[in-house]
Amino acid sequence: MAGYEDLPALMTRLTGDEKHAASATSTLDVLWVLYDRVLRVTPSTVDDPGRDRFLLSKGHGPAAYYAVLAAKGFIPLDWLDDFGGLDSPLGYHPDRNLVPGVEISSGSLGHGLPIAVGVAHGLLARDVRTSRVFVLVGDAELDEGTNNEAIVYAGAAGLPNITVVVVDNRSSSYGWRGGIAAHFGTAGWSTATVDGRDHDQVADALSTVDSERPRVVVAVVEPKD
Repeated sequence: MAGYEDLPALMTRLTGDEKHAASATSTLDVLWVLYDRVLRVTPSTVDDPGRDRFLLSKGHGPAAYYAVLAAKGFIPLDWLDDFGGLDSPLGYHPDRNLVPGVEISSGSLGHGLPIAVGVAHGLLARDVRTSRVFVLVGDAELDEGTNNEAIVYAGAAGLPNITVVVVDNRSSSYGWRGGIAAHFGTAGWSTATVDGRDHDQVADALSTVDSERPRVVVAVVEPKD
């Protein structure tokens, strides 16, 4: 397996979708911390009912996701060289049927958070209490109404097993009065805002669990150009 210092080289092997480069690089550190320090899932446990689930809602820029999956042994390194190729399993949107470890096919924004709420609810309904559900969304994605319905529902239901990571590169068209964390907080969520490039801050925030409420971690990175 590769380390964090190998990610830049792995990213350079993924070419052909440069228009989404900022979407990919904005998520790189959060993705690394999740897979290196937080998630309880490995290449050998991707089908274990007791695993943690990670859902990439921000699936329109998956290059960083693929690089991290390759670094952690979920997919072969040489798959990176044919990113977006006709016969490649690595499409410009991740496909759960083709890429080991991918929980949802995503890229159409606004669906990952509602799906994650459903997954979290389903796990509790089956009395699976040790599995956590993480979903990564972009700040602009919160403009989608489906996300706001999911935020309100999860807060009202008090789902303690879901953590939303919002990568905030100030690309939202509208924003929220008081900020993103305040928006979730008014719906009953536990909140944290961190430097999205500081691995210790990200790890500490993502490792914190509120036993009675869902959790959101706003990971602030440099503004999108």
